[in-house]
Amino acid sequence: MKFTTVDFLAARKRFGALVRGLLLLLVVPTILWAAEETEWPQFRGPRGDGTSTASALPVRWGEEQNVKWKTAIHGRAWSSPVIWGDQIWLTTATEDGKQLSALCVDKQTGVIKRDLKLFEVEKPQAKIDFNTYASPTPIIESGRVYVTFGSPGTACLDTATGEMLWERRDFVCNHFRGAGSSLILFGDLLIVNYDGSDRQYVVALDKKSGRTVWQKDRSVDYQDLGPDGKPQLDGDMRKAFATCHVAKLDGRDVLLSPGSRALYGYEPLTGAELWRVEERTSYSTSARPLVGRGLVFFQSGFSSGQLLAIRPGRKGETLDARETPPAGAQLQVLWKVKKHVPKKPSIILLGESLYGVDDSGNANCWDANTGNVIWNQRVEGDYSASPIAAAGRIYFFSEKGMTTVVAAEREFKQLAQNQLGDGFMASPAVSGTALFLRSRTHLYRIEE
Repeated sequence: MKFTTVDFLAARKRFGALVRGLLLLLVVPTILWAAEETEWPQFRGPRGDGTSTASALPVRWGEEQNVKWKTAIHGRAWSSPVIWGDQIWLTTATEDGKQLSALCVDKQTGVIKRDLKLFEVEKPQAKIDFNTYASPTPIIESGRVYVTFGSPGTACLDTATGEMLWERRDFVCNHFRGAGSSLILFGDLLIVNYDGSDRQYVVALDKKSGRTVWQKDRSVDYQDLGPDGKPQLDGDMRKAFATCHVAKLDGRDVLLSPGSRALYGYEPLTGAELWRVEERTSYSTSARPLVGRGLVFFQSGFSSGQLLAIRPGRKGETLDARETPPAGAQLQVLWKVKKHVPKKPSIILLGESLYGVDDSGNANCWDANTGNVIWNQRVEGDYSASPIAAAGRIYFFSEKGMTTVVAAEREFKQLAQNQLGDGFMASPAVSGTALFLRSRTHLYRIEE
């Protein structure tokens, strides 16, 4: 057969295309890996809503399966791990609350790189046994991690050296049952709730120096009559554990701050109150609010705790959730549900569906537009940790170490149940293709 110059050029072209294709196949996995989120900087992740873009998290694991490493963590603490680069930071405390510490763990090996005793407390506040002295979750960014234990102390640490850059120990608050509100960042502001039995307020600090930029007292009247016809003097009726969230609503940034008996919308740069929805039949609010579909989803806490879908209001509007809003009001409760609403675990919004598990193990899917129950299914265990969602799956983490994995669909489908460790009180973290789970005594890296 005669082989011409044209044939040679065509063959070279086909060979070049083949080489480029093989190179692309080699490069694609790297591209996919780069697309996986590697930072989990705060409570409930990059968006503060429990969702992850991870596409390859494990579905099944156990003590002898898919555990890359397991590291013992001293003390007793329910704070969640936060991740930046190859560092995992978490807080812990002695059981008596007299020593408060921060730890840095190497993400790849599980080795504890730093164990820093930050504060000594001569007379720790009383708390319930269910809580710990290190339950608020830190927040991390490039070069700095911010930790809080509530009124006993808040600090900023250099992540490279472990040096304490600033500290604050002057905030007055009787946490009553123990602190629980985690830190958030907004621009140069570090924001946290202080809702105790004696005082209730929100504070914003300059993240660089720790100085107070603004402090705002709660505006709910705790002396008014509650559902039992008596003034709300009990500490539980004033107490809250919840974490703030900043969202863009009607074109403006709004700081959503749950307190006891109310959800507040504040101007985040100044602390000015924009609007308020009161839910006076509940107390000890714990969950972080969600935003989506133009609505705010708020879990009001204990007692007759409800899940409310709120249409944000105009400046100066207030609303009692038990009452019909006045004519022309923008601030409205569009729907509310009471049955099987989680008191401690936060919920997840995916598309038109809300997912959650209540404290006693009733998993739910609600229609986000109406509040109608799409499905309800009992899953094993009691729950305090907030779930996560990734790759079309929801992960529920029980207080006895059982993780139930279900499909994020409008029909209940259980995909797996995995037993690990001695129970989850802390919410999980995600980085790349790995889950980082803090049990009562250990930190795990779970990965296929």
